[in-house]
Amino acid sequence: MNRYRVGIAGFGAIGQAVAQSLDAGLPGLALAAVAVRDPKAPPAFAWANGAPAFTTIGALHEQCDVVVECAPAAVFRDIAEPVLRAGKKLIVLSSGALLRHDDLIELARAHQGQIVVPSGAILGLDAITAAAEGVIHSVTMITRKPVRGLLGAPYLAEHDIDISAITEPRLIFRGSPREAAVGFPANLNVAVSVSLAGIGPDRTTLEIWADPSLERNIHRVEVASDSASFSMEIQNIPSANPKTGRITAQSVVAALRKLTGPLRMGT
Repeated sequence: MNRYRVGIAGFGAIGQAVAQSLDAGLPGLALAAVAVRDPKAPPAFAWANGAPAFTTIGALHEQCDVVVECAPAAVFRDIAEPVLRAGKKLIVLSSGALLRHDDLIELARAHQGQIVVPSGAILGLDAITAAAEGVIHSVTMITRKPVRGLLGAPYLAEHDIDISAITEPRLIFRGSPREAAVGFPANLNVAVSVSLAGIGPDRTTLEIWADPSLERNIHRVEVASDSASFSMEIQNIPSANPKTGRITAQSVVAALRKLTGPLRMGT
């Protein structure tokens, strides 16, 4: 069995949940290091099997074979470039940042590195990637969010859209994930993941609805292809961070298990 030293870049709700699973023990995987703002003053955490090394994001790749990126998108490139240049694996949660740094895909190719995008808060990426081996005619993603999850989005301010007092669902955006990249930076990762799995960020259609009746984010994906037509919907239960679903960290752990597990399920 291969053994991998895992590093975590970012120690918020997702980083801590992944660290907890690694600390408890995952076959063939060891938490080697965590990148934090000040390595000399690491955050308190109840380690069961001893704390990992704490380091900076620029030096994290030196101690790891695989790095899990779960930090603010503003530091995405600072995390990704050293890892990929060293020919290592990068598990990416800020997939929306790949639209602004798509040259990193070629960097990974040139240095035999790999960018892994786990399912995160969406579902069905395995079915979409399988359909993409043939011809996909259309992919539509419909995101419905509680009003509080959309307040402050730059797109709303730019277009003078006030949703603070709406009493029924309202469509606030329809376009492509690339068009939404600037206007909805906090709501884009799932849409980009869907688009990268299928027909790209320019041909994928994205709808964003504000719905005052909701407590959870709801994502629905509809695909038509020459091999199958299918639709999928997920309602995410929030984690300790209300902006992040519990399943996001779990999808990272599942992706890590696939690196070493004797049985790998799904495409």
